Amino acid sequence: MSTRLTIYRPFSGWVGWQWRGEPMNAPWDEEEQARLDSLGTCPPPHQSAPVDDAANDQAGSQSENDMLSHLARLTPLEYEKERVGAAKKLKIRASVLDQLVRERRPAEESDTGFTIEDIEPWPDKINLVDLLDDVVTAVRRFIVCEPETAHAVALWAAFTWFLDVVQVAPLAVITAPEKRCGKSQLLFFLSKIVCRPLPASNISVAATFRIVEAWKPTILIDEADSFLRDNEDMRGLLNSGHTRDAAFFIKTVGDNHEPMPFSTWGARAVAGISAKNIAGTITDRAILFELRRKLPHEKVDRLRYVEADLFETLAAKLSRFAEDHREDILKARPELPAELNDRAQDNWEPLLAIADVVGGHWPKTARHAALKLAKVNGEALTIGVELLADIQEIFETKRLSRISTIDLIAALCEDEEKPWATYNRGNPIKPRQVATRLREYGITSNQTIRITSNQTAKGYTLDQFQESFERYITKNTPETPPLSVTRSQPSDSKDSSVTFSESQKVTESSISNKVTKGNTRENVTDTEMLPIQESRYRYEKQKVTDKPAPPLTCDRVTDTAPLSGTRVKVTI
Repeated sequence: MSTRLTIYRPFSGWVGWQWRGEPMNAPWDEEEQARLDSLGTCPPPHQSAPVDDAANDQAGSQSENDMLSHLARLTPLEYEKERVGAAKKLKIRASVLDQLVRERRPAEESDTGFTIEDIEPWPDKINLVDLLDDVVTAVRRFIVCEPETAHAVALWAAFTWFLDVVQVAPLAVITAPEKRCGKSQLLFFLSKIVCRPLPASNISVAATFRIVEAWKPTILIDEADSFLRDNEDMRGLLNSGHTRDAAFFIKTVGDNHEPMPFSTWGARAVAGISAKNIAGTITDRAILFELRRKLPHEKVDRLRYVEADLFETLAAKLSRFAEDHREDILKARPELPAELNDRAQDNWEPLLAIADVVGGHWPKTARHAALKLAKVNGEALTIGVELLADIQEIFETKRLSRISTIDLIAALCEDEEKPWATYNRGNPIKPRQVATRLREYGITSNQTIRITSNQTAKGYTLDQFQESFERYITKNTPETPPLSVTRSQPSDSKDSSVTFSESQKVTESSISNKVTKGNTRENVTDTEMLPIQESRYRYEKQKVTDKPAPPLTCDRVTDTAPLSGTRVKVTI
């Protein structure tokens, strides 16, 4: 067995020797050996030539930076072609390479020329009240809307500049009942004054979370009603960006399908026809800007004719506002209107914090706008809550304590303006559909109740609904004025009269009392409606026998608030 000495030249470095033990059939060539010896001293096998480690590390680091910069400048298609090979050269996973390239892309100038420019703050100190007033004036100059809507638009536009210090990011949902009401115009207006605007008429889920991760823009989506309602992935993405703690979307990336979190924290505005065409989970996390088509006498300016520096000035001043008062907004704890529900309070909290920092009339103005736009007294109901409210109305108006399923459906379908008569594809709602809806609230009909003395059927009792009525239905009915009872007055007349003792209370109950001559009430049977905790009622039959009343001196009973549907019969 003989060995052969070979020489190699790496792609960069020194000429070195390598001993390779390989079988040879030919005899050793002495002349070749002499030629090789003349080239220089051969280092021992398995020992590399001395190198400058610091120089090599610096050269390697520079080479890696150059490669990452090169990859960041590629188009998505070009990057996909080079991605796997580049990851192997750098000896890292492809998913890690994606993250490194994504971090470099905002700082690199892409081949598409797409950039999001940062606004230079206004150089001078600004008056905050005047700033927001100027935004409101500009809104109403170009958009036909209510004053409260213009105030909310100004506050939401300012909020986008404080995204790094607030904890809740409410969406702005711009709606109108019909087209040509100014939705796109208002969205365009916002794109000129919000922080890092990114307008789009349609956008995919993948593009959204990658853009948010890379550029942290304010996304402005038009025509949302055309693609958002049935797009569950997009709804989930928009919903996830509502609070800072939950603003993450987990996706698998790379050939190895590595899970990676993407931030979805950001300001978003969407515009579409009718809030009903936008998912309820989105509108519940939003400030609603409802627009109407302008009347013939209402005049607004066209946005395309606006003076060149109007929007640039407003945006620069908003940027200066954020630069000077970022810490104030971070520490703000605004007082939230108790009339708002929990989600509405969350949505309005950052806007009210801004209003409090601005001062002047804005704290009061902002809270008035919150109550007006949140529609405290006319909040849209889900189909389940609407069903509960209609069932509550049936129990109260018909004065029932129990009802069969068949009778309940018949009562629900009496009002043709409500959805139940055509709920089942144009037909009345079915018992199974009622049961399915009510089961979500823990209410079941799996019991046989006694309707009359000799009749039983499956149905519901009032007690089953009481907790759900309290939890999900808010009733803001004004209190009924109490009956006015004239106190006893001296009277010479010894004739019989009617009086009420101090302990007796006259309520809006159904009272049928027979009072006989001689001031004696006997065998009086009253069917009374007894209140149980606010809006819940049960009905009991009570048989009351009173003792003869003492001589009465009250001349009359006066009632300043007539009873609705109630008669009091007095027999003398």
